[in-house]
Amino acid sequence: MLRVCYNAAMSKDTIKIALIQHACGTDSATNVNTFCDMATEAAKQGAELIVTQELFASQYFCQVEDESRFDLAEPIPGPTSQRMCELARSLGVAVSASLFEKRAAGMYHNTSIMVDRSGEIIDRYRKMHIPDDPRFYEKYYFTPGDLGFRVQQLPGAGVTTGMLVCWDQWFPEAARLTAMQGAQLLLYPTAIGWYHGETEQDKADQLAAWQTIQKSHAVANGVYVAACNRVGVEDDLTFWGHSFIIDPAGHVIAEAPQGEPAILTAELDLSRIDTQRRGWPFLRDRRIDAYQPLTQRLLDQ
Repeated sequence: MLRVCYNAAMSKDTIKIALIQHACGTDSATNVNTFCDMATEAAKQGAELIVTQELFASQYFCQVEDESRFDLAEPIPGPTSQRMCELARSLGVAVSASLFEKRAAGMYHNTSIMVDRSGEIIDRYRKMHIPDDPRFYEKYYFTPGDLGFRVQQLPGAGVTTGMLVCWDQWFPEAARLTAMQGAQLLLYPTAIGWYHGETEQDKADQLAAWQTIQKSHAVANGVYVAACNRVGVEDDLTFWGHSFIIDPAGHVIAEAPQGEPAILTAELDLSRIDTQRRGWPFLRDRRIDAYQPLTQRLLDQ
């Protein structure tokens, strides 16, 4: 297992975060234990906020439409969310965890929870954008989120986060609306990989696009962005890893390797957000009087 870290100049506005990148097997308990063991090591390295990859308790089951896979879902609170609460409390850290939520009979969500260092669930976010593509049949499993875009103020950590999930990362509107509420750090737990039939050029293009769109969120909003992806081969997909953390200027300040489990840490100097926005005041210069057409699906001529 690789440990990758980035250290910023320390200040009163600095927080250390950790992204936990790992492979998942078919046994949920083993997957959760893997995360907990790696999170414990991250806490020893000084991490104050620890982030899971998307749906970290299982393999990525959305490659097929299979009714039996709804059995992987849990209520919140439930066994896995309670385990995250116990972990956060025992380590004295905050944990952002991506879960398959059973809200009611026949209604399920792709949900992230934020647990503070006292072990309390302080917020949840339900994935708003749901894909439906070959090997990513998420509309079969997930009801679109109904909580809107949200932020979380972490007691004692001094940072305001915005939890988003995977497919949300391709939509600038989601990042913008979350940043407008005061988010300093956007979190994107992710399950993205290559289909085995793709060319090397296809793979390179997809990885570059995935990083580029999230760099743009950081620059356009003057915030930090963290994306945590899984690794390993699962059915028709090879998950590429490359979890990474971006600063408000769009620089990748920490990146995990391809195909290996990793604890990716970085110290984020939150004072850089104000410095960046003074130089590039995009939020100040937005023409909010001219954006009403954005509520339309398409502007037909």
